[in-house]
Amino acid sequence: MKILMNKNIKSLFRAVWVCIFIFVLICTVLIIFEVKNAAVYILVCTLCLFFAILAYLYKYFTEQNKIIEAAEAKLTEYISGNCDARIECDDEGELYKLFHKVNMLAGVLNAHAENELKSKEFLKNTISDISHQLKTPLAALNIYNGIIQDEAEASSEIKEFTELSEQELDRIEILVQNLLKITKFDAGAITIEKAPENVSEMMKNVKKHFLFRAEREKKQIILTGEENIALLCDREWLMQAIDNIVKNALDHTSEGGIISIEWKMFASVVQIIIKDNGSGIHPEDLHHIFKRFYRSRFSKDTQGVGLGLSLAKTIVELNNGTIEVDSELGRGTTFVINFLIPTKL
Repeated sequence: MKILMNKNIKSLFRAVWVCIFIFVLICTVLIIFEVKNAAVYILVCTLCLFFAILAYLYKYFTEQNKIIEAAEAKLTEYISGNCDARIECDDEGELYKLFHKVNMLAGVLNAHAENELKSKEFLKNTISDISHQLKTPLAALNIYNGIIQDEAEASSEIKEFTELSEQELDRIEILVQNLLKITKFDAGAITIEKAPENVSEMMKNVKKHFLFRAEREKKQIILTGEENIALLCDREWLMQAIDNIVKNALDHTSEGGIISIEWKMFASVVQIIIKDNGSGIHPEDLHHIFKRFYRSRFSKDTQGVGLGLSLAKTIVELNNGTIEVDSELGRGTTFVINFLIPTKL
């Protein structure tokens, strides 16, 4: 029997059988020799047998409990970060076989974690190399394009083509930057560092980023909110997320359009609302706009590449926030971002 492979269980069975054998032997002697008050002696022996078996069981289960507590302590130690923690399994029996399997599982998990770490490190280094390789030619192309523009002042046709070329270069640069950022997030190469930040100040900086474009396209960016609302977040990354949403709003509003950025504070939530009166989003697309490279069959926008909103959602969620969108065709789109306010328990 497999159960008897464990020496503790074997000892327990042996002790119980010895007790029973002694009890039967004593009872037999008492009956054969017709000892006076034999019934009383048998009753006493029965009680002794009962307490002896109870004592052996208590000892066995106490030892088993110590073994399980030691195993639990090792598991807790492993979960807490000590990858070298292992359960002692230098005995025989089904319980120790289970402990051995748990140790094997820990080894497999360590190997997977190590491979994952190496893969992320490789991806991080590859991204860094690609970033440097792409930035250099893009910078050079921008310089060359600027020189051509300066030399082509007399030719309206060449000037038009150089302006179009500059737009495409800007588009490629934005695509590369967003793609690299998303890949870095996937690789775990970016750490979100949170600190209390003034929401009003951040939104004013966002407006500055787009003020020139908004004035050139005859659009308005309106800010509404209290000056003293603070939010625990990574300032630079959260501003990047808001930038992407505001850029999306500018891309989908026509001349005279209005983009409003409003922030509010409730009992447990800080809310940021970005609203525009642009073309709106088709109902079919509402559940897909945060997907990477998603292109709507209804959209007339030929410039976007479908990364800005995906990156914005990733950043918001890494800052412990949620983002929702509501839209109506021809009326505009509203993005609502909610951040829970940490509470002290």
